[in-house]
Order: sequence, then C-alpha cells, then structure tokens
Amino acid sequence: MQSRLPLPETDVPIRRVLLSGASGLVGGAVLSRLLAPGEPCTIVAPTRAPLAVSSPRLHNPIYDASTAERRSDSGLRRSLAGLKVDTWVCALGSTMAKAGNQAAFAAVDRDLVLKFAAVARALGARHAILVSSVGASAKSSSFYLRVKAEAERGLAEQNFPRVDILRPGLLLGERGERRRAEGIAQTLAPFYNPLLVGPLSRFRAIDAGRVADAVMALVRAGGSGWYVHEFSAMSRLARGG
Repeated sequence: MQSRLPLPETDVPIRRVLLSGASGLVGGAVLSRLLAPGEPCTIVAPTRAPLAVSSPRLHNPIYDASTAERRSDSGLRRSLAGLKVDTWVCALGSTMAKAGNQAAFAAVDRDLVLKFAAVARALGARHAILVSSVGASAKSSSFYLRVKAEAERGLAEQNFPRVDILRPGLLLGERGERRRAEGIAQTLAPFYNPLLVGPLSRFRAIDAGRVADAVMALVRAGGSGWYVHEFSAMSRLARGG
C-alpha cells in the first residue's frame, strides 16, 4: 500500500504519483527521474510484468486482469485498492504494427488510458499529465491521431482540476523493442529537424529524455487549468524555463 512507502526526508510537500506506462520509452525515463535521490515523491507504477528497477519509494503492482476484467476497470481498481495519489502521469502508448489491428490499438491508447484516468481520479488525483501525439485531432485522416484525440477528449470528462497534455513528434531514444520504421526516422531526424521551422517546428522529433524532463517540470507545477504543450513548450519546460 502506498501509505506504507517510506517518504523522503524533506520539507517540500511529498507528491504521490501514479505512473501509467512505466515500462515504455517515455514512462521509463519519467520513472528514473521520479526515483532520483532527493526527489520528494512516492510512485505507484502498475505494469503487466515486474519492473527491473526497485526502490523503497516505488510500489509496482502487477496488473494482469482477465479478458472480462479488461472490459471494465475492476481489475485495475483492485490492484490499486487503498492507495491515494495526487498526480497521474500517463505515458501509455502502442503502435498499429504492434497492436495488430485498429481495435487492439484503440484498446490501449484510448480505452486503457481512460480507465486509468477514472481510477486516478477516484484515488484522489487532481493533476493529470498525458503524453499524447503531435497532430492529435478528431478530424484527422489518421486513425492513430483520431484515437489520440479521443483519449484527450475523454480525459476532459474526468474533471481533473489541472490537465497537461504533451504532444511530441517522433520520440528519439533506445527502445527495448525493434521498430524498423522508427529506427530509420530516428536516423534521419538530425537532417530534417532543422528544416521544420515556424508552424512546422511542432513536428520536430524530440528526445524521450527531454519529454520526461518536461513531465517532471509539470509534476512540480501547481495551479489549475487545461494546457497543451508541443515541441517548443516542451523544450522550454525541459530547460526549466
């Protein structure tokens, strides 16, 4: 239970963070930053398989619900029963190639995201930080981007006092899985990024670590409202500005 997690010795208020997608590229980078020495937080990170990292401040419940439970959030709620959180960070994401079909993709990038949102709100979270995608739009011709937009729109129904949506372009970094198309795009990114200027700059590739740095700046933020952060805004946040 999170209430039993040892808290860092600090005069700064302790943040209790629920992290979805901790085993992914951005989620893993966020987790490493949350676990940094002196960072005043405890972390709950549900995953399908145990994480390779451990810490007295990290609670890693295994969420491996049955097919029937996946149609609702009952299994997820059971795995997090009794916990309280302040902030929810969501870095869940798949690809059409990995999912295999549109229904399976939407089940993760929209449905599971919104199940986590509902559970996070029920656990007391007042701040939601969602890693989405540049170009997310209900009017997009891309199924991928329409699903991302549907997840963003569904998040609004949970009434978090503060919502921050990050919309990165191609994510740069070493993944545990091979994605050939992304690998080629990452190789080309240093050449095409400088060509994307003005309104097109939001489509620039960005290092997953910089996205994680931006997330951390937002985790520390207060206030209320609905905010969308694209390349330039994420870069400023990552620099501490």
